Amino acid sequence: MSVHMTSSGEVFEKMEKEENGNHGDDVHDIENNGRFDGNDEEIGRYWSEFSERNMTYEEPLLAKRINTTSQIAIVGSNLCPIESLDYEIFDNEIFNQDWRSRKKVQIFQYIVLKWGFALLIGLGTGLVGLFNNIAVENIAGFKLLLTTNLMSKQRYFEAFLVYAGLNMVLAAAAGALCAYIAPAAAGSGIPEVKAYLNGIDAHSILAPTTLFVKIVGSILGVSAGLVVGKEGPMVHTGACIASILGQGGSRKYGLTSSWLRYFKNDRDRRDMITCGAAAGVAAAFRSPVGGILFALEEAASWWRSALLWRTFFTTAVVAIVLKAGIQFCSTGKCGLFGEGGLILYDVSSAQVTYSGGDIVAVIVLGTVAGILGSIYNCLVDKVVRTYSIINEKGPAFKIYLVVAISLLTSCCYYFLPWIANCIPCPTDPTVTCPSVDESGEYKIFQCPPGYYNDLASLFLNTNDDAIRNLFSPKINKEFHISSLFIFFAAVYFLGIITYGIAVPSGLFIPVILAGAAYGRVLGRLFEPITKLDRGLFSLLGAASFLGGTMRMTVSLCVILLELTNDLLLLPLVMLVLLISKSVADCFNKGVYDQILKIKGLPYLEAYAEPYMRNIATRDVVSGPLMTFSGIEKVGNILHVLNTTRHNGFPVIDEPPFSETPELCGLVLRSYLLVLLKAKNFTRERTFANPSILEKVSSLDFGKAGSGKGVKLEDLDIQDEDLDMYVDLHPIANTSPHTVVETMSLAKAAIIFRQHGLRHMCVVPKSQGRPPIVGILTRHDFMPEHVLGLYPDIKHHKWH
Repeated sequence: MSVHMTSSGEVFEKMEKEENGNHGDDVHDIENNGRFDGNDEEIGRYWSEFSERNMTYEEPLLAKRINTTSQIAIVGSNLCPIESLDYEIFDNEIFNQDWRSRKKVQIFQYIVLKWGFALLIGLGTGLVGLFNNIAVENIAGFKLLLTTNLMSKQRYFEAFLVYAGLNMVLAAAAGALCAYIAPAAAGSGIPEVKAYLNGIDAHSILAPTTLFVKIVGSILGVSAGLVVGKEGPMVHTGACIASILGQGGSRKYGLTSSWLRYFKNDRDRRDMITCGAAAGVAAAFRSPVGGILFALEEAASWWRSALLWRTFFTTAVVAIVLKAGIQFCSTGKCGLFGEGGLILYDVSSAQVTYSGGDIVAVIVLGTVAGILGSIYNCLVDKVVRTYSIINEKGPAFKIYLVVAISLLTSCCYYFLPWIANCIPCPTDPTVTCPSVDESGEYKIFQCPPGYYNDLASLFLNTNDDAIRNLFSPKINKEFHISSLFIFFAAVYFLGIITYGIAVPSGLFIPVILAGAAYGRVLGRLFEPITKLDRGLFSLLGAASFLGGTMRMTVSLCVILLELTNDLLLLPLVMLVLLISKSVADCFNKGVYDQILKIKGLPYLEAYAEPYMRNIATRDVVSGPLMTFSGIEKVGNILHVLNTTRHNGFPVIDEPPFSETPELCGLVLRSYLLVLLKAKNFTRERTFANPSILEKVSSLDFGKAGSGKGVKLEDLDIQDEDLDMYVDLHPIANTSPHTVVETMSLAKAAIIFRQHGLRHMCVVPKSQGRPPIVGILTRHDFMPEHVLGLYPDIKHHKWH
């Protein structure tokens, strides 16, 4: 069975159990493992009493539907349960008391710590980015020097064995780390970060082990010569660093402080991870402003002006760290890494003047790149789905696949240059030809003295050096058009078949490499009508390919300008990005959106599907609906927590506590577990004594680290506690987001995403009915769920 069935909403074999409604989005199989030691008669009595009361609230439901949307996703080729995050600010007695009790010094602590964390995220991400660059340049440089030295002695077969052997060892090490330690570290990580900022929490995507494997695995994978980049993984790395800092410390290891309590919530962690994603792009491309715009345009689903300032500060810190590190390495203390400055691919020396012929050439360049980009995304989709079948067979198969792709890549990179003809060296006395170092523009390969192999100058180089050679305005006719075409075709298809293997792998560099070669090819073809430098055509080709695959515009434009330091090319870069994105959008979605779909992550788009305007919210709610009274029996609560997977429960006040049944709030599973563990019970059904508020703190209800919250098995509920009562009012969110049952699903979906909700209450339009119709969660807005209920609605016409 193929795991990619997630994206179509089909239910996996592992999840062929009955879903008890959809207003809980946790899919952990909760067994009856709490201290519920009563006999079957007691259990039956509590359930009968509770079910009879809840039955009245099922009546408004049009039908008892089961949510068929799969609630598990693929993380690093492993299936895992997913939950939604609580970005909403809870309005209840516990948190209101905490806010009123805060002093000015506590507010000052929160502000200082918020900016302090932004500083630490920038420092950490910048240092990791610098370390990655130094490690890759030294490992890959040593490998290439060894290969070049053997070839200079005409020991070609030994050179291949060394080159391919080292590549396979490095790739296998990266694959083993991903397969055995942190499967979530495979891939670029950008779709997972994007999903988290949309409100989706999947197991281990931001864990410390994932961070370790992401850093080391990325270095090994790029050094192995695989057609992958370290830029995409840097976004995931920055997010992991931010997440670890935002855990509120560790009580287990004594690394905690009262100051850190302010960050024990999903809302503040979301802001920090947004800063981390921006810092990752800034560290990868040395592009601080581009990092901010990437977070705004692509990563974040929610933004505010204060967050702009913090991301700006974070990326500025990254830029300072990188500048200081590059200056230190320029003294020769970093091995083979030391040349260059903060501008990664400086082409500012080129003179840019363009005419009508240049505009025509750029329009054609963007149009063709849009088509090629959409084909690239389509093939990546097919390859990832195919690899998922192989990867699910076990860790050993993941490593076999990585080694096979590494061997294929090594063969292409080593043997394809033999096709190219030897070209005489340029007569310019300032040019060193052939190159004598590991990263040169003129590789001698198998050629005699005074000649060089242009294809080897592209293949037998690090990715960054190959891009630098293609972008260079100094290299005009040194690359033959046939060599450029061979390099483009090889990188294009190797980039496709490499993505999806169990190594940290970014898509930016493969796409830039293919686009740069494509731009050079078209620059040669359009020579009769254009006077643009071929290096600039290469840059425009890279921009057009990025637009055709990533479907970003503003952030890509700024990243490319900061990468190349060529502001004069801004109008043409903007034009080619707009054209390639518009053309590619006619065929499919961006590559990261497709990966989200393949993995089954329930990502909420910024817009609603048109057919959702014809459906009311009451038409998609699923049952049965579980509610609690404002003052509820402990036995009833424990039984519901044991037998359902719901995460949110409406709280209903009934006579004599109110004149008529009314919705007084919404309570979370995690809050109920904390309250039950505190055992603040009463024998009579009365409101809790205000002194109870002094026994519990808002810190107890704070978001714990991954897997560290209170669980059912942590409860110590005895038989005599089951008939006692607990007041839910202090922990209930008294102002949950509600929509009337006749509101269109499209409008509700927009509200749900804009406010970062986890639960949305649907209330009746008329009086005299039960106070709540149902609850909507993220899965109710998924097209798979809606079309599963109304398969013909998509074909209906609307106005």
